[in-house]
Amino acid sequence: MCVEPAEPPSGRLTRRGVLAASAALAGTATAVAAAPAAASARVRPGQAGDLVVAGGTLLDPATGEVTQDAVVVIRAGVVHAAGPRSRVTVPDGLPHLDAHGQWMLPGLIDAHIHLNTADEAHTAVRQGATSARSGSTNFYQDIAVRELARQAPGLAPRLRAAGVFVTPDLGDTVLADPDLTPLARLKDGVRSAEALRRVVQVNLARGADVVKTRVNERAGLPEQDPLAQVYSREQLAEVVAAARRGGKGVLCHSYSERGCHDAVTAGIRSLEHGVFVSERTLGEMRRRGTYFTPTLTAIAGLADSADPVLAERGRAYLPVLKRAVLAAHELGVPLAAGTDSSGGQITPIGREVELMRAAGLPALDALRTATTGAARLLGLTGTAGRLSRGHAGDVLLVPGDPLADLSVLTSPARVVRSGLVL
Repeated sequence: MCVEPAEPPSGRLTRRGVLAASAALAGTATAVAAAPAAASARVRPGQAGDLVVAGGTLLDPATGEVTQDAVVVIRAGVVHAAGPRSRVTVPDGLPHLDAHGQWMLPGLIDAHIHLNTADEAHTAVRQGATSARSGSTNFYQDIAVRELARQAPGLAPRLRAAGVFVTPDLGDTVLADPDLTPLARLKDGVRSAEALRRVVQVNLARGADVVKTRVNERAGLPEQDPLAQVYSREQLAEVVAAARRGGKGVLCHSYSERGCHDAVTAGIRSLEHGVFVSERTLGEMRRRGTYFTPTLTAIAGLADSADPVLAERGRAYLPVLKRAVLAAHELGVPLAAGTDSSGGQITPIGREVELMRAAGLPALDALRTATTGAARLLGLTGTAGRLSRGHAGDVLLVPGDPLADLSVLTSPARVVRSGLVL
């Protein structure tokens, strides 16, 4: 049994309703109304800030250059100038943020996070993730969070939304949109080419920026086997082709060696988790420019689980994944940092950078996975990942040299989002 090959209706006709429903689920309607109280007296829908951040030590992740007594001038949420105080002209009348004794970095990027509520989005940005990519949500909450970020930047990261998960069993997600409900009739779930295309088409009609699918079962559920494969290479290729027709890339939840290889050769844009990725597959990723988002934080978190199956899984998987991350780095596979935070528990993206370092990456390269590297993956080069003219006015102030101790990234002293001090 398959889905009738009908095109979904225009997203222009239904998107407002979908966003309204998603906003209600995410709590964003209340959040926007309460923006001045929640973030800053200067936060109003759509507003970005003017600010001068002065006196700190500026680190550029792209070059590794360190500038003492630096100044960053932000106008309307965008960096107007950055560099040593002696070379930067500071306009009169702008608010100032004193950064003396602190290091100044661009806001970090979480390339795999599940933001289902306004509170989660606000927590993520206050912890330093000023940009992010969604790992999917059940009811298009991430699309609403993306709109929240545009209306009130101090309340959420700028977000690349993935919409709903392309997975065999949609469960209650069939209620996310009327065009998904026919899939509930399918005896074998979302497996046929028509069904796979339907989920991708509905996501794109609703405004998704990327598409999320899987090749293996989940590691975070004790009853599932993360090495069990749920889609073939051919099925994954259908998802990739449908996404590409809409100009979008695909991120793929993966664990097993075969699953990783099938996903990469099917043409995905980024491999997520990838614990048992092989050197053969890493070589293919290097050739294709496929990104690796290992979500070390999530795998490390399994080891602390009260469930003995999950705890053992975490203890067994983490060292394997660390070796895979180091091998990927040494082969030249592009890496991106992602926490895979979900369920109301938002881990600081700085923790993922720490774990990249623990896997063997040099400190600067580890930092790049959450700045310049992740920016390239998200299509934000020129917007995020650096503090230079034309980039977003997203600034982290941390109490020490991150190249000497990356743990300072986990609890920034101050966060600036689009020129707004949080």
